Amino acid sequence: MEGSTAVVAAASGYSVQQVRNLEALGVIPAAERTPAGYRRFSAVHVRDLEAYRDLAVAVGPVVARRVMRDLRALPVEDATALVGSLHAGLAAEREQALAARRALVAVSGEVVTDAPADDADTMTITELADALGVRASTLRFWEREGLVAPERIATRAGAARRYPVTAIQEARIAVALRAAGYRIPEVREAIGAVRELGDTARSLEALDARVTTIAQRVLALLRAGAVLAEIVSVPRPPRRRPARPTSGSRRSAGSG
Repeated sequence: MEGSTAVVAAASGYSVQQVRNLEALGVIPAAERTPAGYRRFSAVHVRDLEAYRDLAVAVGPVVARRVMRDLRALPVEDATALVGSLHAGLAAEREQALAARRALVAVSGEVVTDAPADDADTMTITELADALGVRASTLRFWEREGLVAPERIATRAGAARRYPVTAIQEARIAVALRAAGYRIPEVREAIGAVRELGDTARSLEALDARVTTIAQRVLALLRAGAVLAEIVSVPRPPRRRPARPTSGSRRSAGSG
């Protein structure tokens, strides 16, 4: 298929201006020009526009534009690594959501909140240790491992730990996951995920929806994958390697 900007816009579902913009950004190859200066597009441009649409769903339009442009310029080994990093990024997002879900399940769906609490809602290390059935030394160890973040309150004797609501609930997550057999790095990952997902509704339903959305994004990336492979497979000039100095040049460089 060959045609004008209007033709490729109709075939791809983009507006004429969007096609021009995406060409200018390097998302699609530069169109050929007629003797009169008009753009002439081909089926390859429609293919790449459809791949960009899926890629934008998978990783967002800003990253998608950069990837589509870079895949045409990078050496093959770097281009394939770039595509691989997109899959790895989605896998990491999924694991983060699952880790947060495990944490919430561990405390029976209790929501960790960032809402400020008054002094009546805080606990000392002794009070929290007694409430959870663990040693105070365990809480101090978890603090060093980044599982719990108590506040420090100045006293006459120095600084005392005070555990606000968020830290109490994080400690409860740690207790539950450790009792279920999770190792410290896995507990740290789960609590870190809950902290990082603080802008979400932090409910099991929200996290389940997040996992489903990520699955749809992975499918979109897979749909774009065949086209990305074709783009990467287009022959390109070999990467220039720096010239190795000859023995004579090394001797002359050292003689000075």
